[in-house]
Amino acid sequence: MKYINLPIGRSGFEDIRENDYYYIDKTGLIEELVKTHGTQVTLITRPRRFGKTLAMSMLESFFDIRKNTKRFFEGLEISNNHELCEQWINQYPTVFVSFKSVDGLSFAEAYAQLASVISQLYRNHLYLMDSGKINSYDKIYFDHIASKTASQNDIKNSLLELSKMLETHNGKPVILLIDEYDVPLAKASEKNYYPQMLDMMKGLLQAFKDNPSLKFAVLTGCLRIAKESIFTGTNNFLSDTISDTRLNEYFGFTETEVQKILEDTGCTEHAERVKMWYDGYRFGNFDIYCPWDVLNYVNKVRTNHITEPESFWEHTSDNAIIGTFLSRDKSTVKEKMEILMAGGYIKETITENLTYDVMKSSEDNVWSLLYLTGYLTKVSPEELESSDTFGKGQLALKIPNAEVKEIFKNSIDRWFCNQSASCDYGKLWQSLWNADTADLSQQLSDLLFDTISYHDYSESFYHAFLTGLFSGTEYVVESNYENGLGRADLLIKDRSNRRAAVIEAKIARCEDRLEAECDEALKQIEKRQYARRVERAGYRSIVRFGMAFYRKSCVVKSGETA
Repeated sequence: MKYINLPIGRSGFEDIRENDYYYIDKTGLIEELVKTHGTQVTLITRPRRFGKTLAMSMLESFFDIRKNTKRFFEGLEISNNHELCEQWINQYPTVFVSFKSVDGLSFAEAYAQLASVISQLYRNHLYLMDSGKINSYDKIYFDHIASKTASQNDIKNSLLELSKMLETHNGKPVILLIDEYDVPLAKASEKNYYPQMLDMMKGLLQAFKDNPSLKFAVLTGCLRIAKESIFTGTNNFLSDTISDTRLNEYFGFTETEVQKILEDTGCTEHAERVKMWYDGYRFGNFDIYCPWDVLNYVNKVRTNHITEPESFWEHTSDNAIIGTFLSRDKSTVKEKMEILMAGGYIKETITENLTYDVMKSSEDNVWSLLYLTGYLTKVSPEELESSDTFGKGQLALKIPNAEVKEIFKNSIDRWFCNQSASCDYGKLWQSLWNADTADLSQQLSDLLFDTISYHDYSESFYHAFLTGLFSGTEYVVESNYENGLGRADLLIKDRSNRRAAVIEAKIARCEDRLEAECDEALKQIEKRQYARRVERAGYRSIVRFGMAFYRKSCVVKSGETA
């Protein structure tokens, strides 16, 4: 089989084609955009790592008048449309800029990054400084931008002014491509300088407002920020989101494309794993795989011969939105999260016109954000119950696949640990050392009510619950401690007072069995002598606890105290 170079981390179209990297043909996007070039501005929103930057790089390569890139498109779908290629390929001045690197702890830091991006953009067009068609005043302005001596107002006007100069030089209107337009605003919202960055981005994007030098523009991002917030005055504006159908086959991989990748790389035997972990996104009427994950998984299988799936998508962001979401006080959030983690779906009202400054202000907004950024996806009609009814703007949402479920699970674990660390559990410890089983039963049941189960109340869920609850304190906590003739679920040691607690937990099949399971747990502690090693280590007081769980109820019994 021919060795295939997978373009891991590569988002430059010409680089991929020139160096014979594997490429899934998405050039049909060009024809779709050209069909509606009368629409001045098209905004395409998709979650991160779904091929937005590569798509924009492809568009630049196709349209840019400075390039001669016909060879890169030979054999691809678009090359079959000879009339379109004759009319459009390398025929228009094209500006391509990405804002995905604009970040900073303060507005000053982020603005410096933004100014550098714009400066580099101008340097890519330094030939304009030698143009006899550009007047001297515009050249002075150009020099200020390129040399990073421009004012903030100059930066705000930079895209508009560059498009005017390019039209003057080429005698043709400009195609403007802006990738990840909303990243600066997302970062600004996280770090509390949103108003300043919003003002700056409004200024930059005035290049779309009644700009006679603009042929058309395409923007990509994660969210469709409300028009009145950032696109004020922009006419002839069309957005394409994950709820639409028109362009969804061009972002992410379809089932057919994934099958081809697996066949070409000799990985068809892993198709089921790939589907379970990286499929499940419902964009419009298309079922979509995350391309970043598919390529990384196939690459791992081929280079390291490791077939176990992992969460590649998780490493591309801090997933802070999930933690923010879990911290909301409303108990309905936790109940809905348990439904999702159990493989079910919920119905929520989705708003696609959000602004970053208010998107976390209500529960509906946060559900919308989780949907638009790919953490949740729309349920297909075939998966719905016949009795389901929907209000205006409501969608049925689910976790798309095993990878995202793993991200949620890890976020829930971190959230629970943070919750445990911030709570005052003095009363809980007092009840434990005093062997006050009635109070322990009540406190643990109350804490269970506030947790989120992602194991469907399996033994591993309760074990993780107890471990997280008792860890991070002044005491030594050992999980599945090897002791005597077996392993106790939990051992807690208070060295300063030479006392210890041995805990064995059981799951009851019904609520009526809770006390009986406690008794079984205590018998197991004695039969397998879980406390023997602690006794030999010199601990004077050792209390044994049998704990039994049924869903979110807990009963505790204590045994003999040494």
